[in-house]
Amino acid sequence: MTTTAVDVTTSPDGTLVIQPCAVLGATEAIGLRRTLVQAIRHTRPLRLVLDLALVEELDPINLGTLVAACHLGDDHKVAVFLDHPSPAIAGQLAAAGVPRHRVRDIG
Repeated sequence: MTTTAVDVTTSPDGTLVIQPCAVLGATEAIGLRRTLVQAIRHTRPLRLVLDLALVEELDPINLGTLVAACHLGDDHKVAVFLDHPSPAIAGQLAAAGVPRHRVRDIG
C-alpha cells in the first residue's frame, strides 16, 4: 500500500472508523481508495465512518473517491458517513452531491 496517512480503527459497536490526515492530494488518492474499497467490499462493516476532522484540504480526485465510497457502500449495504468535515469541505461534499444526512458534525 502507498504511504497514505490513514488510521483505521473499529469501535466497540463494530463501526469501522477511517481517519485520513492533513491534506488529501493526488499522491494520497490511491492509498485512500484502496483502504475504502477494502473496507467496503471485503470487511463490510454495518457502518463506516470517515472521520475528516484532521483533513485540511481535499482535492477533486479524493472528493470523487469519497462520493464514490458512499455509492459503493449503498451497493454493499454498508452505511457510510462523513464526520467532522470543515465547513469548506462540507460545502465541497454537498456540491458533489453527497446527501446531507451522510455529513455529520460539521466543524
